[in-house]
Amino acid sequence: MAAFGSILFEGSDDGTRGITPEAPDFFRDLNLDQIVEAITSGRDEYDLMPFFYTPLTNVAAIKYRHQIMRDLENEAIFQSIKSFSNQMRVMRQHLAASEKSCYKHQKERWFLDAVEVYCDATETLFHDLCRLSPASPGLQGFLLFLKQYTASVAFTTLRHETKKLMADLSGVRYSMLIRDDSVTVSNYEGESDFTAEVEATFAKFKQGAAKDYLSAYRPSSGMSHVEAAVLELVARLNPHVFLPLLAFCQNHKDFADKAVLAFDREVQFYIAWLEHAQIFKRAGLKFCYPLVSDTCKTVSSREGFDLALAGKLIRENRTVVCNDFALDGQERIFVVTGPNQGGKTTFARMFGQLHYLASLGLPVPGTEARLFLCDRLYTHFERVEDITTLRGKLQDDLARIRQILNQATSNSIFVVNEAFSSTTLKDAVYLSRKIMERISQRDALCVWVTFLDELSRFDAKTVSMVAGVSPDNPTLRTFKLERRPADGLSYAQAIAAKYGLAHEQIKKRVRP
Repeated sequence: MAAFGSILFEGSDDGTRGITPEAPDFFRDLNLDQIVEAITSGRDEYDLMPFFYTPLTNVAAIKYRHQIMRDLENEAIFQSIKSFSNQMRVMRQHLAASEKSCYKHQKERWFLDAVEVYCDATETLFHDLCRLSPASPGLQGFLLFLKQYTASVAFTTLRHETKKLMADLSGVRYSMLIRDDSVTVSNYEGESDFTAEVEATFAKFKQGAAKDYLSAYRPSSGMSHVEAAVLELVARLNPHVFLPLLAFCQNHKDFADKAVLAFDREVQFYIAWLEHAQIFKRAGLKFCYPLVSDTCKTVSSREGFDLALAGKLIRENRTVVCNDFALDGQERIFVVTGPNQGGKTTFARMFGQLHYLASLGLPVPGTEARLFLCDRLYTHFERVEDITTLRGKLQDDLARIRQILNQATSNSIFVVNEAFSSTTLKDAVYLSRKIMERISQRDALCVWVTFLDELSRFDAKTVSMVAGVSPDNPTLRTFKLERRPADGLSYAQAIAAKYGLAHEQIKKRVRP
């Protein structure tokens, strides 16, 4: 039988790395923790988060996922696999009920039900995929596996034994004689059923339509000790059915194939993303499959957006502003300046999010994108001073950035947000230029959000982006980032706000 590796990873090792159990350091800075939590919400049983913590290491692996994702955008294929997953969830519920039951025969029946659901779900998925003909190598490979697996002796035997036991159990009929505090159980011997005669006798007393006081019967997974005792007697009367059931449960403890179970878990990565993306698509936002390269550092995006912020704005019925960016030729560094609350940090987060989501093999926000497959994302965002380190804020900033620079390579991406805000303008410019020089020498991609307009003219690799304001009212932010020279107002506005001298602050102070 053809082996099937994974619906997530093209090769057995995907290049180099295994699954990462913990979130990367930059997740919180880029709000990727919020994004992944929203995507995986309600799917705890699949333990999906490690898949979102593990970026791919080569372009071929990304294309492998893109092809599967495109298949799943076919509604018929999506619904077929979603139905399979729902059935597998029912299977796990039956197995859980079997584990929890205190009564031997009930445990066995729950187990048999689980096997039946598994066999039906697997066969149905195979027939559906045969009919729908997925185009991706991943789903084609799994279909080939299913073809051979469902025709194997192991599966056909499991299926035959399950059907036979179900039929045999359905054929068991018994009678109960209840007298005083005793119950006698015997095999059904063709005794008369007086139900029809009793109903006919009392029919003449019926006067018009009567209110129905009957309660709907709701089957429960629980069983009382009386029911269990009756079932034990029924089992003794029918050993030809219940002994094979016991043997079946013992012989098929690990009835589910590992590849089928792995597929059920891994395909949730795609299902979770597609269902989450629908929230944004319904709001008119677009996603695209990025062109990803691990050699070319020409990057661009059209109508991209911060996925975490967009989710919040959609819930609040507010408008989501999209932005474009492009680095071409020798350009490597965006220096983002502009007024406070103008969308600078959101732009930086978007840049990091797009590159990380692309490294997972997912569609990214925007109408088109060209992105770089980095070896590592590094972020440097402002931190609350930690008194346990016995270091000042500036010293802590320097220690963190030094650690990043020592680890980073030319294939890394930096996202720096308002570094060295705790020191003087002169020192902040000096330190920032030294660090930017190191980044530029490495030829690494970077987004640097700052109030220091001097950095926007650092070298030929630097591109200035400015957070826009309304031409008619400079106090109104447009949240659109424009590629143009810095206007020299950013730091002045920050200083004014720091000392309570901003326009709105002064108005409040002089208001009678």
